[in-house]
Amino acid sequence: MLNLDTHILIFALSDELTLRERRVLSAERWTISAIVLWEVAKLAQLGRITIDLDDPEVIRVLSSLHVWPLDLAVSRASTRLDFRSDPADEIIAATSVVHGLPLMTRDKRIRKSKLVRFA
Repeated sequence: MLNLDTHILIFALSDELTLRERRVLSAERWTISAIVLWEVAKLAQLGRITIDLDDPEVIRVLSSLHVWPLDLAVSRASTRLDFRSDPADEIIAATSVVHGLPLMTRDKRIRKSKLVRFA
């Protein structure tokens, strides 16, 4: 299983993955932190992405993902990371740490972490 950050999920939904990302994602089950759904909805609302959350195919894909909750363990881990970023990115990274999942991200700040395992 892989934990996807918001942008990787958006790139997957809009068919903008790199060849390497496509290869890695095709071999693993996708999971996301609950906050990723909120970020996608917010970015769509603000017009920063063009994903239609009412599209049946988008709903099908998002509904098929395992969604990790924002719980106490993730909240605590987010305060113990070795990098600082926006809170959503910290929650996404902490989700990977708590659940022992490699994170798929392009975020350079997160990728400098020694605590987060990466895909």
